Formats: sequence, C-alpha cells, structure tokens
Amino acid sequence: MHGNGGRGDQHSPRSVKSAPPRGGGGAGGGDHDHHYSPSAKTPRGGGGAGAAASPMKLLPSSAAWLVDSRWALSAALSLLLFLAVALAVTSSSSSYISSSSSFFSFLPATRAADFVEGERARPQATAAANDTAPPPGSGVPRLAYLISGSKGDLDRLWRALHALYHPRNQYVVHLDREAPVAERLELAARVANSTVFRRTGNVHVVRRANMVTYRGPTMVANTLHACAILLRRGGAWDWFINLSASDYPLMTQDDILHTFSTVPRNINFIGHTGNLGWKMWQRGQPMIVDPGLYGSKKQDLFWVAPKRALPTAFKLFTGSAWVALTRDLVEYTVWGWDNLPRTLLMYYANFISSPEGYFQTLVCNAPRFVPTVANHDLHHIQWDVPPKQHPRALALADMPGMLASGAPFARKFPRDDPVLDAIDDGLLARPRLTNNIGNGTAGEVAFVPGGWCGADATCQAVDNDWVLRPGPGAERFGRLIDRIVRSKTFLNRQCK
Repeated sequence: MHGNGGRGDQHSPRSVKSAPPRGGGGAGGGDHDHHYSPSAKTPRGGGGAGAAASPMKLLPSSAAWLVDSRWALSAALSLLLFLAVALAVTSSSSSYISSSSSFFSFLPATRAADFVEGERARPQATAAANDTAPPPGSGVPRLAYLISGSKGDLDRLWRALHALYHPRNQYVVHLDREAPVAERLELAARVANSTVFRRTGNVHVVRRANMVTYRGPTMVANTLHACAILLRRGGAWDWFINLSASDYPLMTQDDILHTFSTVPRNINFIGHTGNLGWKMWQRGQPMIVDPGLYGSKKQDLFWVAPKRALPTAFKLFTGSAWVALTRDLVEYTVWGWDNLPRTLLMYYANFISSPEGYFQTLVCNAPRFVPTVANHDLHHIQWDVPPKQHPRALALADMPGMLASGAPFARKFPRDDPVLDAIDDGLLARPRLTNNIGNGTAGEVAFVPGGWCGADATCQAVDNDWVLRPGPGAERFGRLIDRIVRSKTFLNRQCK
C-alpha cells in the first residue's frame, strides 16, 4: 500500500474478482476500498442517492472520494511519522536505544539487531569483566578485637590499641564501671580526636560501661556485648579476638593478617579440654552469684547453698578465657537459633570462672562446630606450678619463650614494664612512644608501621589497607598454625 501511493489494494487480484459492495448506506458507505471494481457494471443492493445514480455519474464521484481518502491517509501517515520523530528526539538516550528496535524495524533484521545490541553489548561486557575480577585484597581477612580494661588501665589500653591497630580491622574498646568516669570520657575523647580513627571509623567505644568481675559471668556478658556491637556496626570481619589491657602483641598486624589469610575461615581457636579433674567438683557443683550482674560497684562473688548436680543434658568443658572465634560461631552464639547458647548462658550465670568454660562447652556440644576447633588460644602465658588464679607476670627474661611459642599475643604484662619497650623495638619496629600526658598532647602514641601506611612513616594517612608487609613474625605464627591446624593431630585434639 505504501509503495503504490495508496492504490495497491484497488489493483489487487482480489479487488478485481470480488463482488460489488452490498448493503451500502449513502455515498461512501461500506468497505469501498476493498470491494469496488472499475470493471463492474452496476452496484447491487445499493440504497439512497448512491444507488439511484447511473454508472457514468458514479465513477467520477467515487474517484473524487478516493483522491480525498488518499490525501487523508497520507496526512495520517505524515502525522504518525512526525510524532515518532518527536518522541525519539525528546526521550532519554536509554529510551531511544530501547525503542530503536521498533523504529528501525524496516531495516533487515541483522542490521537492526546489530545496531541495538552493539550499543548495549559494550557496557555489558565491561560490567561482566568487572564483576568477575575480585576486588583488591579480597583474600586478606579482617579481624575484630575487643580490648577491655578496668581502673587505671587507660594508658596501657591506649598503648595496646595502637600496637594492634590496622585500618582493615574493627575494634571495640571498653573500660568497665570500676574505672572512673573521667577515664572513660578521656578514652572516648582520644578516639574522637584521633585523625586516623576518625577517618577510618573502625574503633568503637562502649559508652555504657559494664561491670566486669573476672571470675563471674559478667566477663562473658561483656564479651557477648562486644560481639553484638561488632555484628551491628563492624561491617565485614572474619574472626573475633578478645584481649585485655594487660595483653600485648608479639608481631605486627601485617604478620597476623598474612598468616590468617592461609587459614580456613571456619577454624575457631579455643583452648579446651573435657578432662576437668578437680574442677568438676570445685567448679561444676558449687553455685555463685556475681553482684556485677545487678550492682553498680564491684564486689566479690558470694556462694549459694546447696550445691547442684552435674549436668546431664550437655558435657562440661574448660580451658582458656582468651579465644579467636569465627564470625559464624559468633552469630550462632548471639542469635542462638537452637537455644543452646542461651541455655548455657543461664547455666554459667552461677558458675565460678565461667569465662573459662562457656565457649568451650558451647562449641563442643554443637556438632556443627566440633570439626572447626583448634585447641589453642593463640597466647603465650606463663603459669606457676601449681597454677594459681592468675598467670605469672612476664618480664625480659621471658622473651626467648615468647619467640619460641610462635603465638601472636602474650599476657600478662605489668604497666609500663621494660619488656614492652623491648617488644616495640625488637619485634614490632615501632617508634618510641610520645605519650605526653598533661601538656596538651595526651594520648599521642605511635602506630606500628605496616603496608597500609604507604610512604607515610608516621602512619597518619591510610593508603591501601590490603597491602601487607609480613616479617619474621609471620614465619613464627605460620609454624604455630602448622602445628595446631595443618597437622595430623588436628582432628585428634577436638573436644576430647
């Protein structure tokens, strides 16, 4: 029809052979374009003026009508074409491309498809390439630390935080309610005024301090509080590690992160044993109440009578209070979808030294996590013989034992002991402290240098946090991981 100026249907074979119009109602009524033939002598069934007219008079009238209809059709086509062009010009580029397949439909199918898909294929191919390429540092894990302290621990907590700091990690720092309000406010102010901490936003201060009694369940409650903060505000991280202000690292964070990148992300480091010995009767049966659960001042535990029977629904385990837990285990502990974590939390609320049994009993009574346990707390600790309530304080004479252990952390260190300076100088390559309390520069402490510092020797500007520069510490830690994870004894030391 378009190629013949609107006359194609009139000269089609169907229009010649078809019957004259039927039932016409007035001039121009019916389907004249399709059924009228110039070779017909007379119309049939006509009615009105058109039916009474002779064939000689009808032909000029019909021809005039056809001319008018051709102009109307041309005008309609012109209007449609104008609207299509106007819409194409005013629409957005994305809408234009999406409508191009219909606008260019008169082209050969391959040409139209090539045009539209060619415009779309280039950005899609680039996006697909970007999606398949892993982001920089995707193989480097992230750690989440809790560093807790009490009265008088502000400065050594601050020192430990800087020794442990890496912009890739997350940190929760906590001074318990025994610490004066002024110390807790000072800690919050130092974090807020630190250029690096403010820029990275990965140091979280527990504003509402908890009362913590070491031998009671309040230490477990404080640990779970930090876990909840990290799950809510800490973003992505792989392991949770709890430390105190009396702990100190024996290697750099670059060493630790490098070694953790070689460890499966489902391995939990929990020192444990099912052989409780004397603890079965002196810890499992007595019942205590920790005033820290409800009091605002620290008080010692008090005993409750009578004693209770040993549990039969689960087996008790004991071990170190210092752990390195996977995110999977932390989520299970906080959410407790099968109720075991909450049941054990209620049981250990009346258990003396519950921090040395809660996580051990939890992980060893959850079949899903038993195969993930590495029987080590990643600490070097010296105990007296026979062991006392607290470990022996470390000194310079213990440096060879610290190095031989391969552990990334050690405890317990006295405040400002010379052994800490020896670790800074010999193991961390950390600049000497510039802590000038009282002269306007309170809390200025040097960071441990790492790949994240870039070319900035003061580590005040964060470069690429996935760049690591491991040193001898990574070799020592790697040998420890070989002994406790990558060895034949790994499975034989789980929950025994």
